[in-house]
Amino acid sequence: MSVLYIALPAALLLGAAGLWGCLYCIRSGQYDDLDSAPMRILHDEVEK
Repeated sequence: MSVLYIALPAALLLGAAGLWGCLYCIRSGQYDDLDSAPMRILHDEVEK
């Protein structure tokens, strides 16, 4: 039973950190351009 005093706050902190990280990435615009990465793999680059 005493393990809940450690595990529950740790799980809540890790969940909150993951949620904060996800929201930070969404708000910073990291997921705005979803088309260029899949299209970039289809184009051949000419080596110089």
